[in-house]
Amino acid sequence: MTFLRFSVLFFFSSILLFSHSVHCDHDEEDDLYQGVNMYRTSLNLTSLTKNENANCFAEKLADQFKNKPCTNTTGANTIPGTEPQFPNYEDLLTKCHLNISNTRDGSVMPACVPGLVPSIVLSNFTQSLYSQNLNDSKFTGIGIGSEDNWIVVVLTTNTSDGSFVPESSSGDETSNGENFITKIGLVYCSLLLLVGNVILF
Repeated sequence: MTFLRFSVLFFFSSILLFSHSVHCDHDEEDDLYQGVNMYRTSLNLTSLTKNENANCFAEKLADQFKNKPCTNTTGANTIPGTEPQFPNYEDLLTKCHLNISNTRDGSVMPACVPGLVPSIVLSNFTQSLYSQNLNDSKFTGIGIGSEDNWIVVVLTTNTSDGSFVPESSSGDETSNGENFITKIGLVYCSLLLLVGNVILF
């Protein structure tokens, strides 16, 4: 009986630790999100809200950038317009159920910072030409993706041309899939605890 109790507790603890490790992968994105909104607040601008579709697109772009080297023009002082361009840009939009018509007023801002040091990443956006976009009240939403030394910020508007709202109601497969898996995991853990309590007590 003691062995059974230990097995149940060990299995449940493993699930919790795995879930925690997944969330830790995105610390640099959370840091940047909070930093950008603090910067906006200091300028008496409204905070940017997270946009899941823009987030999907930012992740897809970051994945494309990850093999690009950090150079003097893509390091701690990324200059807009000097970053690599991709011929499959529209294909990446499609993967997030987006197209040019609902993203044309948005802004895509990639930066390369070795090690993604939070303070340097933030200054890459607030103390560069990118700050012009962060200072613009027309932007209301944000998506952030990162891979290796690259981090991509996508700004959205509340207009149809920059809302990053998919034309279809299916939404972002990645986000929906993750939400579904999370819900299933929570139900599974709840049932596991219930069964464990019935067996043990």
